[in-house]
Amino acid sequence: MSFFKNIFGNSDESEEQSKMNWSRLTSISQLDDIISLSNEKPIVIFKHSTRCIISRMALKQFEKEFDLLDKITPYFLDLLEHRDISNEIAQRFGVMHQSPQLLLIENGASSYNASHENISAITLKNKI
Repeated sequence: MSFFKNIFGNSDESEEQSKMNWSRLTSISQLDDIISLSNEKPIVIFKHSTRCIISRMALKQFEKEFDLLDKITPYFLDLLEHRDISNEIAQRFGVMHQSPQLLLIENGASSYNASHENISAITLKNKI
């Protein structure tokens, strides 16, 4: 039973609080700001599908490992609500769409990306 709780969660358990202070990515125009801001501080974009268990697991693991808030600015993209933004990200940064997907934006370009089980805050830390 605990296996299923780990995968699907349990509404009776208190959720572990996220260390993330996500900025919601909700408009294509924000990408211009992200590009500009990435010249001063690295930006991370986490592309998440709210209907996908793999995406949910990757997000929870990333949030659990994350300790870079002083070094990067994290953005969260809900793919189901904003697929148009995901398409624009793929075009602007030359990165094929994946879900879930993590992109590191530095100096206006994607310097690193990972998807699915390869998403790791520990690996990200080594890239900065």
